[in-house]
Amino acid sequence: MTDGDDGRRGVAGSLQSVDRAVSVLEVLARNGGAGVTEIADELGVHKSTASRLLWALESRGLVDQEKERGKYYLGAGILRLAGAAAIRLDISQESAPVCRWLADESGETANVAVLDGDAAVNIMQARGTAEVAAYNWLGRRTPLHATASGKVLLAALPTPVRETLLAQEQERFTERTVTAPAALRAEADAVAADGFAVTQQELEDGLNAVAAPVRRYDGTVIGAIGVSGPVYRMGGDRLSALAESCMAAAAELSRRLGYGS
Repeated sequence: MTDGDDGRRGVAGSLQSVDRAVSVLEVLARNGGAGVTEIADELGVHKSTASRLLWALESRGLVDQEKERGKYYLGAGILRLAGAAAIRLDISQESAPVCRWLADESGETANVAVLDGDAAVNIMQARGTAEVAAYNWLGRRTPLHATASGKVLLAALPTPVRETLLAQEQERFTERTVTAPAALRAEADAVAADGFAVTQQELEDGLNAVAAPVRRYDGTVIGAIGVSGPVYRMGGDRLSALAESCMAAAAELSRRLGYGS
C-alpha cells in the first residue's frame, strides 16, 4: 500500500467519524435523549464506537450524560454554537436595508462584516451609485489589520485575544499596510475612542475604506458596517463625512439588533 493510499484511507476515516458525530447529535435532538445502546443501534455501529463518539462530544460540552440513568442529552455547548449562528443570521437579515441605505447615502459600495477566526468575512453588500464601484467583496475573508472593518473587529476583541493576534507576523499588502504591533494597538485604541476606523490604501493601492462597529443588545461588538471606494473619491475631508454616515448606519443596525432600544 502506498503513502497516498494511507492518506486517502485516513481522510475517509476522519470524514466517517465526523459524519457519525453529527448523526449522534441529530439522534439526541430528535429523541430528546438516548443511551449508548440506542445510539449504536441508530448508527449501526458497535457500542464501543458509540461510546468513543459520545466521549469526544462530551469533552467539548456538546453532550451531557445523566448520571443516574446513563442517558445522554445535548449539552450547553450546543447553545453556544446556536447562539453564534443566530447572531450571524440576525445581523445578516437585519443588515440588508441598512447596507442599502448606506450605499445610497454615500454612493460607495457598502459592506457588513463579522469576525471569522483571525479575519473578517463580508456577509452583506450593496453596490454604490457611483459610476466606478469597488468589486464584489461578498463572502471574502479579509485581514483584520489591513481593512477598516477588520480594525473595528480587532479593536473589540478581548485584550488577550488581540495580543495573541498582534504577536503574529502581519502580512504587508502595500507600502501603507500597518504591521507593527505597537502601531496597531494605537489604532485599536483610536477606533474604540472615535467609534470608527479608516484605512487608506492598506489592503490595495488606490482603495480607501471606513467602517463603524455594530453592537448587539448587550453592547458587544458583533460586526462592522462600512464603505470602500477609490482614493480619488474617498480622500481628505470626505473621509470624515463618510465616517459620520457609517456611524449612523451602525447605530441603526445596532438598534435593529436590540442595542439601546
